[in-house]
Amino acid sequence: MSGRRPGAGFLKAAFVVAVLAGCSRGPQERALDTYTAEEIFKKGELELETGKKPRDALVYFQEVERLYPYTEFAKRALIMQAFTHHKAKQYPEARDAAQRFLDFYPGDEDAPYALYLMALSYYDQIDDVGRDQGITFQALRGMRDVIETYPNSEYARSAILKFDLAFDQLAAKEMEVGRYYLKRRHYTAAINRFRVVVQDFQTTTHTAEALHRLVESYVGLGLSDEAQTAAAILGFNYQASPFYDDSFRLLKGKGLSPEAKGESWLRQVYRQMVRGEWL
Repeated sequence: MSGRRPGAGFLKAAFVVAVLAGCSRGPQERALDTYTAEEIFKKGELELETGKKPRDALVYFQEVERLYPYTEFAKRALIMQAFTHHKAKQYPEARDAAQRFLDFYPGDEDAPYALYLMALSYYDQIDDVGRDQGITFQALRGMRDVIETYPNSEYARSAILKFDLAFDQLAAKEMEVGRYYLKRRHYTAAINRFRVVVQDFQTTTHTAEALHRLVESYVGLGLSDEAQTAAAILGFNYQASPFYDDSFRLLKGKGLSPEAKGESWLRQVYRQMVRGEWL
């Protein structure tokens, strides 16, 4: 016998395969704590730019803050954590990171962006008008904070635009509920919703329709003075609107015309919006 152990050829071949496989993997990845703060930060930026999952970049920004606290890169990594959480649609985490940034660096040049990011985390959750509007109120409050705290910042203009859109969203919700009640001839409930739009959301795109729906609701209740006054306000402010044409025809069919009559809450609105009389 040759004295060679059984299976030795197999073991040799397996060893060669293992060596080749090891070579194909290249040098082992260094531990993050062997990199500088700037190198780790740039790894996070690269992952955020080229990776498919924004949250995969978080580990790098978090490690910068952990390994190199109180440095310039730790500060930059914190605001990048807020941005990355937001991009990953992790909105509560984005707000937490942005708030920590504001707590640690309230006077930093990126403080306006951190505050804007907090407001944006609510705004970007606003969905269709059929959803609960608590998030919309939060977005309004956040955008107002940006506008009032940093009026001269580059984010104030965007905050103003988004504030107006969120404000319009609240009015749209009131209109949706009001139309629901009106369709079912629950006129008093409908009036309560349309009244909110007319009194509290006059600057939105829904005021003309709200006034017309008030005309319909009051006609439904047989309250002609209120219906005529609502139409008078509509005619003065939105005469070119198709809603005014609808209200005019509705009243004409009842032998009525748009004019301020009676002493209801609408008469006060008429004095304010038409005659400019403010208390």
